[in-house]
Amino acid sequence: MPKAIQVSRSGGPEVLELVEYDPGPAGAGQARVRVAVAGVNFIDIYIREGLYPRALPLVLGVEGAGTIESVGPGADGFAPGERVAWCSVPAAYSEVALVPVASLVRIPAAVSEELAAAALLQGMTAHYLTHAMRPLHPGDWALVHAAAGGTGLLLVQMLRAIGVQVIGTCSTAEKADLAREAGADHVVVLSERPDFAAATREQLGGDGVHVVYDGVGRSSFEGSLSCLRPRGWMVLFGQSSGPVPPFELQRLNTLGSLVITRPSLGHFVATRAELDERSTAVLVGIESNTLQVRIGGRYPLSEAARAHRDLASRATTGKLLLVPSN
Repeated sequence: MPKAIQVSRSGGPEVLELVEYDPGPAGAGQARVRVAVAGVNFIDIYIREGLYPRALPLVLGVEGAGTIESVGPGADGFAPGERVAWCSVPAAYSEVALVPVASLVRIPAAVSEELAAAALLQGMTAHYLTHAMRPLHPGDWALVHAAAGGTGLLLVQMLRAIGVQVIGTCSTAEKADLAREAGADHVVVLSERPDFAAATREQLGGDGVHVVYDGVGRSSFEGSLSCLRPRGWMVLFGQSSGPVPPFELQRLNTLGSLVITRPSLGHFVATRAELDERSTAVLVGIESNTLQVRIGGRYPLSEAARAHRDLASRATTGKLLLVPSN
């Protein structure tokens, strides 16, 4: 019997259970996929903790890659034996998953399943942040928090490809080196300069940045606002330190007619055309070696709790992966 990681109650990593799990045959419009790799993401932690409520019990995980075993009625365009990847679909922490073919993308021959699973969700996130939010121009300045994380490293690379100059924040000097390798022009090491807002304005001669990309949330929010120049954009796309407290909108005027947005990936891959555009940009970037993906750790499916602890500690770099033992 195949296995999966199940959550029966909200809580810490200890609520993750390895259970026997077979989702059954592919239904209408679905493919049954043998999962080779599953991505570990902060959204998995939010769901586990109950910050993003879901009906329980559930099999965790929203991103994976593997090989199609069979397809159901109406699952047009895909066939058994094809290597595919997906994200924003439940139950990826498993040895076998049922995935709507509308959510599947083919993996190019030169790209491994591991790299596809490591890059798809975070890569498409970085793509919509850089291509569908504030218009970006060469010479603009952006601040990227957690610049050595999985999303951060991809975001830095995509910003630099546009010609945007990047200031990153990282917790350690070792992580700062990775952010610089990805293309960051300047990195604030938070263990040395906790006041990243002051460090950012110092770097820019007193000016602020045009846009902040903040996936951290509560602990960085006020500093991020302080980094922005008039008419700047605050793009809040995550909350790894917790949700942002209630905010008085009049402050946006006081601080210089700022813009705040709280987007999520699902709204930017809502059509097949958008999914194809963003997934192709990521996977072709990997295939052509213009987009580098860093894998920060690989864990057996049975050690999902350890992967969650490591990710939440923010001591990791790049992407963490679960590898089912099938």
